[in-house]
Amino acid sequence: MGDLSAVARDLAPAGTLRAAVNLGNPVLAHGTPAEPGGVTVDLAREVAARLDVPVELVCFDAARKSFEALTSGAADLGFLAIEPARAAQVAFTAPYVVIEGVYVVAHDSPFEAPADVDRPDVRIGVKEGSAYDLYLTRTLRHATIVRGDDGVTAFETQGLEAAAGIRGPITAYAAAHPATRVLPGRFMEIRQAVGTTPDRRPETIAFLRELVEELKASGFVADALRRANQPDATVAPPEAAG
Repeated sequence: MGDLSAVARDLAPAGTLRAAVNLGNPVLAHGTPAEPGGVTVDLAREVAARLDVPVELVCFDAARKSFEALTSGAADLGFLAIEPARAAQVAFTAPYVVIEGVYVVAHDSPFEAPADVDRPDVRIGVKEGSAYDLYLTRTLRHATIVRGDDGVTAFETQGLEAAAGIRGPITAYAAAHPATRVLPGRFMEIRQAVGTTPDRRPETIAFLRELVEELKASGFVADALRRANQPDATVAPPEAAG
């Protein structure tokens, strides 16, 4: 992977790798800011270990805050879904994990599939700045997006027709609320990747991309997901050789 000391100086110029961790996505991270865990924490520690630098885990409760930390220079490394709205400000690796975006609706809702939700009289609760907020913002033609700190909270308190989210937490929510159900199928595939800012050296970005491919192929990512008890997340396929 080339000169790792040069990569370390470029990616962690202060001598410590500052990694933004989104505790608001339980598939990727869990625990507390003092004791976080999950696949993104494992990845951050592995990147730091490869570069022989200490790691500082900077924790947030939403993807948009992790994105802001990365793009403002408050973090060196981030873990975000690949979305066009972020691409100009983030140099992404290929995805390491794929997560499904799904809808929850009232049990007596007439909707049977995700495509049924995009209607003029439908309001969908989303977590502001999440990957599915960005995706639905650019793809919905008729339904209205209602943004908040949590999509299911808006769904409940405002009597919305649907809420969007990632499969694991949405499935758990529906199981705890018998008056609701998860629509079969998915409305999107959320491709979670490692990212840094595009002003890094090409060698640095290449190091991250190569390392992600290695960690997918070696079973590192699968093992991290298993330890975190995240069966609904899938290790992303290898990046096609270009």
